[in-house]
Amino acid sequence: MSQCFHRTSLVGAIAFAMGVSHTHAQPNNDFQPTVKTTLNTLVVTATRSEENVENIPARISIIEPQILEQSPIGELPHLLMSDASINMVQSGGFGQLASIFTRGTNSTHTLVLRDGVRLNGASAGMPPLSFLDTTDIKQIEILKGPASVLYGTDAIGGVVQLVTKTPEKNAAFVTTEVGENHTYKAVLGADAKENDFYAQIRAQRLETDGTVLTNAANSKKADYDQKGYSAKFGIDKERFATSIDYSTNQGGVAYDNYGTLLFQNFENEIINLKGRLKLNDSLELSTRLSQFNDDLDQINSVNFVHNTTQEAELYGKWQFAPQQNVLAGVAHKTLEGDVLSNGMRYQKDINSTGYFIQHQYQTDAVNTQLGLRVEDNEQFGTHTVGQAAIRYQVLPSTSIYSNIGSAFRAPTTNDLYAIGWGANPNLQPEKSMSYELGIDQNLAFNMKTGASIFHTEIENLITSICIAECDGDLITVFPVYENNNVDKASLTGGELYFNWQQDALFLNLSYAYVRAKDDETGLDLMRRPRQSATLTAGWQDEQFGISTSVSAKSRSKDFADWPDTKFNSTPGFVTTDLNAYWNINPHLKAFTNIENIGDVKYKTSYNGYGVHYVNGGRLASVGMTLKY
Repeated sequence: MSQCFHRTSLVGAIAFAMGVSHTHAQPNNDFQPTVKTTLNTLVVTATRSEENVENIPARISIIEPQILEQSPIGELPHLLMSDASINMVQSGGFGQLASIFTRGTNSTHTLVLRDGVRLNGASAGMPPLSFLDTTDIKQIEILKGPASVLYGTDAIGGVVQLVTKTPEKNAAFVTTEVGENHTYKAVLGADAKENDFYAQIRAQRLETDGTVLTNAANSKKADYDQKGYSAKFGIDKERFATSIDYSTNQGGVAYDNYGTLLFQNFENEIINLKGRLKLNDSLELSTRLSQFNDDLDQINSVNFVHNTTQEAELYGKWQFAPQQNVLAGVAHKTLEGDVLSNGMRYQKDINSTGYFIQHQYQTDAVNTQLGLRVEDNEQFGTHTVGQAAIRYQVLPSTSIYSNIGSAFRAPTTNDLYAIGWGANPNLQPEKSMSYELGIDQNLAFNMKTGASIFHTEIENLITSICIAECDGDLITVFPVYENNNVDKASLTGGELYFNWQQDALFLNLSYAYVRAKDDETGLDLMRRPRQSATLTAGWQDEQFGISTSVSAKSRSKDFADWPDTKFNSTPGFVTTDLNAYWNINPHLKAFTNIENIGDVKYKTSYNGYGVHYVNGGRLASVGMTLKY
């Protein structure tokens, strides 16, 4: 693409998409309604079965279909910024390393799933958020607080679940979107639905020249490309259901290595086989076999990181009384890490089996959850966690909830075996205990508000401490670090939200505060801003829509070049996005997006030697969807 297109044609296309005449609009039959709907939304993450989000005795937020459909180009890390309780730290723009900090917990304390498949890798313990495509995602559920009873390790801060689409009718579509920095994406898809059988295929490709990664004077743009496809086939009957889901995404990305651009290729692959059998009106069995491969290979180097996670799970739900049910099951997983870095390699796997049980009591006034899990890890022995929660409908328009639970995180293979990165095979799992109270209130004029407070204590926090050459000058003599269970941390905070909707007009406001503190030093933990806020407002109906989203973060602590501490924090920022669409006729939709409309070059994290990583800046784009 030429710079002429970049500066003139793109602006003209955006003006076309936004400045259309209502008199030429046609009734929309084929596109899903884009009106924002939050009432009676069903979620699966909190209990393993569909539940109305308003009945769950925990705080859970949803990134809904109308948000996901705004921009195929939109990255998952950017989408997750819309939740005030999450701090996303990304080392630049497209394709760069992204870490998720939920309610002040660590970057390895949030479990990310795709239809139940664990995406947290064995080596680093984090999911490849920047390399996950969102083409096939229906909604994203964000469960906050401990969830180890149902999901095992890693779910200390919460669970992010990517829920994929299932065909509802025969359809086919093609979507294209082009934007600044020579960015484009194309998506093709087809759905088939015949009685109880369904099939779905998707294919997508994205390329971009990228943006500069740091605020250094000589920082260069980091290009990024990805391509992939997915396929899903299934049968869904009242008495039984089965499905197989396959997806793959691969590509290449440049990244910064202290001023030098290096290059790497990535590939992730998901295979998910699920089944459900309804034995009678009160007893249902579910099973899942899955595998997730996550490979990263350096270009012009022999270094690589290969992760494989295999899981087998069987659980049953018994509705033994009209208002009570019990869910019980067993899950076995094998996490394998194969890493070669700077001539040092390890290839290790960890096997773990979990046995879990959960009881629910549900009436119009009371909803409770009581659960227990025993995890048998071949390396760390037996670990037990529990959770108890209740939501009580005090008045027709007022409900309160309370939640208490424990959780744990087993050390990753990098923590244990990565020589040169502080490996310590004697590490113990991190443990946490969390407490939460909340209230939700329906108000007049279609308004709703709520608040919650929480406190989490983490023991055996895995951290890196200096064990030799601690006075090194970082030029000729480097300190030697080792992973140890030495720190204790406490996380205290709260959340507020306010929602309003009147026909097609809507406004959503959320605020989160958290003090993430090292109990031994009394200092804030790194990369946890104390205050966050988000605002989304606009008009969305079945033909037209325009909306804006604002995300704001306060300053956060970061590491510093020893002994110089002048770079020991990352400044706060405010960024604003804009979306508009027009359903021209039942088969054609035009849309436009401006991500970071103010082109704010905010700092995301410290890179060392006086340099900060910066975000990708503004990304204006325009697109079309043709559907039959």
